[in-house]
Amino acid sequence: MSDLVIRPIVASDESEWRRLWTGYLEFYKSKVSDDVYASTFARLLGNEPYDPKGFLAVLDGRPVGLVHYFFHRHCWRIENVCYLQDLFADPAIRGKGVGRALIEAVYRVADEAGCPSVYWTTQEFNYAGRMLYDRIGEKTPFIKYQRPAG
Repeated sequence: MSDLVIRPIVASDESEWRRLWTGYLEFYKSKVSDDVYASTFARLLGNEPYDPKGFLAVLDGRPVGLVHYFFHRHCWRIENVCYLQDLFADPAIRGKGVGRALIEAVYRVADEAGCPSVYWTTQEFNYAGRMLYDRIGEKTPFIKYQRPAG
């Protein structure tokens, strides 16, 4: 997809970013409040060292995918590590390299930041995503646990 542009999220992207992130959340059968939408978008534009950052994939002037990532400290490394938190491509263009391009963009910024590790999680049922991840990443043996909802 030679016309695909990967670029940082900017303030004027809010409505298209919201459309894409809503699609991502719906894929995972999730919802967030308007306050979370607002605070997440503000954080994506923030300048604090550990604020999340993001890229949009733009095809023919229209955003068709997004990725969110952030750097954080790690007790097993001196360098920060990078967590790729959210990755989404419009269903109409899946399988055309958008997800790969977004992951590779995160790999590049991690390399530029001297961050040797980029990791992410996905759900078991995300078979299409996992086919890409098996090609561009390395599956680990870790199983995720979390605190029960109270």
